[in-house]
Amino acid sequence: GFLGPNGAGKTTTMRILTGFHPATAGTAQVAGFDVHKRPLEVKRRVGYLPESVPLYLEMVVSSYLSYVAELKGIGRAQRKKEVADVMERCGLLHMQKRLIQNLSKGYRQRVGLAQALLGNPPVLILDEPTVGLDPKQIVGIRQMIKDLAENHTVLLSTHILPEVSMICKRVLILNQGRIVAERSMDSLSNGSSLNLELRGSAGTIQETLMKVEGVDKTSMQGNRYSVQLSADAKVQEVSPILVRALVGAQIEVVQVQEQSGTLEDVFIDAISQEAEVAHG
Repeated sequence: GFLGPNGAGKTTTMRILTGFHPATAGTAQVAGFDVHKRPLEVKRRVGYLPESVPLYLEMVVSSYLSYVAELKGIGRAQRKKEVADVMERCGLLHMQKRLIQNLSKGYRQRVGLAQALLGNPPVLILDEPTVGLDPKQIVGIRQMIKDLAENHTVLLSTHILPEVSMICKRVLILNQGRIVAERSMDSLSNGSSLNLELRGSAGTIQETLMKVEGVDKTSMQGNRYSVQLSADAKVQEVSPILVRALVGAQIEVVQVQEQSGTLEDVFIDAISQEAEVAHG
């Protein structure tokens, strides 16, 4: 999941990753290929659904998909099978002879997903795929994306936090063109921080905590300390190591409590900290 406030740079990043927009600095790789040095190799391995799907409204669904398949270099012998396969996967077989201009927004999104799937690319990049859909259409598209994620790497851009929680296994939070947080959804549901009550030298405590692998940052208020774990750290593994380190440093451990964060907590914290740094 690729999260961020409006204007954070999500769409620009996706355009760079798909080769539609040149980067002014830095490097990026997709499926092991540099997007600047090997753009054709990247494009062969990426299916892209932009926020505004570029559909030919005067074409019928099957003809449009056949046309896109030809543009992607899929041979005539294989083309018919490929088109039928993506229409089946996207629930479009009963709509294949309909004009695209007569389709609902939800079915147009399905056509957009189908064209992204042509050629069976290992990576799918989807920019705001549920924007503008009604609740029933959103449920259908979300389920499709979850099913696609079983066989593809999916990068999903959205500013809807519950959508990421429902669909994604990992989340990247972008703000002002920078990644400001990264978490696995498992780390959020299993607990991503510890609250401790400790007695001892504040300096020694902070130093000891930050030496423990898996600790990302700490904060304190009196004798109470909050320990935020890094993205891949597990509370169950870090907690006993942390306690042993504190006891070894002659710190009295009064209480240790696991705290499960929410995606909203992580998002607001990451954006707020970035704002504080910017206004420094």
